[in-house]
Amino acid sequence: MLYRDFKGERLSRLGFGAMRLPCVDGDDAQPNQAAVDEMVDYAIEHGVNYFDTAWGYHAGNSEVVLGRALARHPRDSFCLADKFPGYDLSNMGKVKEIFERQLEKTGAGYFDFYLFHNVCEMNVDGYLDPANGILDYLLEQKRAGRIRHLGFSAHGAIPVMERFLEAYGKEMEFCQIQLNYLDWEFQDARGKVDLLRKWGIPVWVMEPVRGGKLARLGEKDEARLAALRPDERPVAWAFRFLQGIPEVTVTLSGMSDFEQLKENVQTYSEERPLSEEELAALMDIAHEMGAQGTVPCTACHYCTSHCPMGLDIPHLLSLYNQLVVTGKGDFIAPMALSALPEDKRPTACIGCGSCAAVCPQQIDIPGTLADFAGRLAG
Repeated sequence: MLYRDFKGERLSRLGFGAMRLPCVDGDDAQPNQAAVDEMVDYAIEHGVNYFDTAWGYHAGNSEVVLGRALARHPRDSFCLADKFPGYDLSNMGKVKEIFERQLEKTGAGYFDFYLFHNVCEMNVDGYLDPANGILDYLLEQKRAGRIRHLGFSAHGAIPVMERFLEAYGKEMEFCQIQLNYLDWEFQDARGKVDLLRKWGIPVWVMEPVRGGKLARLGEKDEARLAALRPDERPVAWAFRFLQGIPEVTVTLSGMSDFEQLKENVQTYSEERPLSEEELAALMDIAHEMGAQGTVPCTACHYCTSHCPMGLDIPHLLSLYNQLVVTGKGDFIAPMALSALPEDKRPTACIGCGSCAAVCPQQIDIPGTLADFAGRLAG
């Protein structure tokens, strides 16, 4: 197993994510305890020492099932991460109640790592509101030894991350972001890594294979990669890309069966950095994937000065592209839109065409916004 040092600790570079555990009869609310026990045993035996869960995973049962599996091992043989669920705004005033319940559910005694979960456009105001007392309470738990390291995860855009860091950055020890070779440019994960580097905050990775999207590629793309590395499957390429980013400390993988775990452990048994030729091939594939069905907006903002409704069209088009690439399972676009007033969402477009008339890329902006609204409604 490959490791990285973090504040005197030796963390496995592969982390065990508990969001996609094997389930009974495909029911997401019923993780299979026996299967999880087997996977946790194998992971620890093969050097994985970082395990990540959250309040909402598997309808609230991930914390319980993972906690039971880990309780069968010495507490100092693993690190456990959990998160405060601020993605649900109704939780903002319940930090003490939820934290105590999480300790009870996991049976862990303390959390090695604890995060503000999913800092984004929708919830950043609530996280930063001192009336909710979230930071104060979590720092109190850290002083009491019930949290060893405090950080945050973020699906929000860079300006949201900057705002959070300006307020709480000096207390943040690590940050978890969606990072993979598709999102390196598509979601500007590169910019997020640069931002965190400036703050001296190491990176934890979530969605390394983008919910499985990068584990299976088209026939042409798989053949291109196989010609360069015949012995590695596409999923290993996704991890090799991340191994080449020095800011990355832990990469979380939500492994849903034993075979995925074994394959990922094998990948993280050695470091095989990508060559320039291999990296270029991967970036070409990412560019082609990101271009499929999306609109070529360059955010020149010519359109915004001609929109009678005052819509931030480049922002809306970037969210549209996000939805198109990810598909029905996307939550980032709806989440970001929920932070906008009703009169600034795609449905507010009146179809006048003033924006399209000045678009250098000749994008059918009214048609695209109408399609966006239709996809969301569907």
